[in-house]
Parts: sequence; structure tokens; C-alpha cells
Amino acid sequence: MRKAMVLFACLFVATAWASESGGHGEGNEPSVPDYILHHVADTNDFELEVPLSHPIHLGAIPPIRIGSCAPVMTDHGLQAPTGWPGLMAGCLDLSITKHTVMMWLAALLLIGTILIWSNRDKTKMVPRGTGANLIEMLVLFIRDEMAIKNIGKEDGPRYVPYLLTAFFFILFMNLLGLVPWMATATGNLAVTAGLALCTFFVTQAAGIRSAGLGGYLKHLTGGVHWTLWIIMVPVEILGLISKPFALTMRLFANMLAGHIVLFFLIGLIFILGHPAVAAVSVPFAFAIYLLELFVAFVQAYVFTLLSALFIGMAVATGHHHDDHGHADDHGHGHSELGPSHDHGKAHA
Repeated sequence: MRKAMVLFACLFVATAWASESGGHGEGNEPSVPDYILHHVADTNDFELEVPLSHPIHLGAIPPIRIGSCAPVMTDHGLQAPTGWPGLMAGCLDLSITKHTVMMWLAALLLIGTILIWSNRDKTKMVPRGTGANLIEMLVLFIRDEMAIKNIGKEDGPRYVPYLLTAFFFILFMNLLGLVPWMATATGNLAVTAGLALCTFFVTQAAGIRSAGLGGYLKHLTGGVHWTLWIIMVPVEILGLISKPFALTMRLFANMLAGHIVLFFLIGLIFILGHPAVAAVSVPFAFAIYLLELFVAFVQAYVFTLLSALFIGMAVATGHHHDDHGHADDHGHGHSELGPSHDHGKAHA
């Protein structure tokens, strides 16, 4: 079901972008694809949609100029979202956008959740209240079922704070996108790439901490002869890069696809131009909304689970290196005891 939604969303976005180049419809009014793409895009304006239709300008911060940085103009004004080209064109754009505001709100919700429902009274072993018990259940689930099972009893608790932060941060961003007039920050490729890079750096740090820098670099060779390093090292590096890439695209595609499908079902009323279509499209849209509510939890769970799995794989390389070292020492011990033992037997 999710794969079909992602495929449908990709086809719809491609069709919408193709049709967008041909104009905005009769009377230069925005069409349904234009409205949907504008809603899921990141801009400097926080728009309160119908019935208020009053945009709030978040303010544009001048970019840090690295090279030939100039604003890009199009037929309809400045290029979205801020009118400045990307980093490849020499512009480091640090403007506040609506997805940035969503991340701030998610961070505030995360901090508020921990401060309000954490069990800070050490005299009470069992927290009281529905919220406190729910948070404790999620924390114990992430610690016992994700961190300890995938990383290990010794190293697992060390990475529980990061896994908890990633889970609740992604969850709150996903849920904020289902609130009217809000936006889904996880539907932004830059946001999901940043989250995946955090997991990537934590994973590499865990591997270096477990195996040491020498053991970590030795693992990149795959244990093959040095003449094959020119093949094995790029393959291992590609494997390291593919993990955060999978995290990035999985979260981005699933969150973006659901919103596009949801808005498209509502837009069928305006595309077909008859109010009777609402009798079919609105119930289907409501079903997709409930599915998106479920997916908000699932995607936060999947990202956290895969992060724990990748960290556990990095930690396991250190234990594998230690096991080989102990095995070599054990073998040398036998070789040293063997001749002396035989020599004693000969004297006897």
C-alpha cells in the first residue's frame, strides 16, 4: 500500500511539474497541482490557508556569499523557497522557512514532554498519570527492544539518549504535519538528510570507539590481501554511504507521498468541478488521513530501529576484531606450551 502511494505521488509530482511549465490555468489562477506543490514546498512565508489566507513573512536573512551569489528571478517572481540559489552556486542560505519553524516547534514539544512527564521524583518508583506511563512505555521499548537487542547489553544503554531524541523529534515533526495550517518538515529532503547524517556520524563514532581507529580502518579493507584494497575500500565506503541514503529517502518519500495523495483526493472536487465528488473523495481522504496518523508513528519507529541496527553493526566490528585478537593470542599460547611440554615428556 505504501509503495503504491509513493509511486503514485512520484508520478503525480512529475505530471504536476510538467504541467506547471505550461501555465497556471485560465485567468492565471493556481491549479490543483500548483496548490499541492506549493503546500508541500518550503518557503519563507507561513501561510494560513483558506478561510484566512493571510501569509506571515518569516523574514529573509541575506545569504553568506561564498562565490558569485545572485538572486534567481523567474516569470512568477523569485525562485522558491527564498529566491537564492543553492550552495553549489556560492550561496549559503540561512533564511528562516516554515519547515525550520516546524523543527523548532518539534524541539519545543520534545523538551516539554520530557520536562512534564518524566519521573523526576526519585522517591516514587512508579510514575503516575497517563502521559507519564505512556512516555515510560515508549522509553523502555526503545531501550530494551531497540538499543539493547540490536547493540548489546553493554553498549546499548550508551546510545539510548540519541535514539530517544531521534524517535520523539521525528514523531513530533510527523504529527505536526497533520495539524491544519502546519507543514511536514520530514517531507523536506534536506531535513531527512540531516537526520540521516546524525545517525551516520554516531555510527562511525561507535565503530571507532569499539574497534579503535586502527581496527576501524582495517575493517574498511574487508580483511582481504592488500592488492585487493583498491576494490574493497571503495565498496566498503559505498556501503557506509548507502545506509544514510536509505534513511533519507525512506522517511522523505513516505511522508511526502501521503500528503500529496491526501491533497489530490480533496482536489478531485475542483478538478472534476462537481460537488457530488466530495461524497467519494472526502471519505477516502479521511481514510488516508488516519493512515498518515499511523505512518507518523511507523516512520519514527523505522528510522530509530534502523539507526540502532546500524550502530549495532558498527559496534559488532569492534567485538569481531577483539575476538580475532584473543584467538591469535590463544593460538600462540598453545604453540609456546607445545614444545616445552613435549620436551618434558622426552626427558621423562
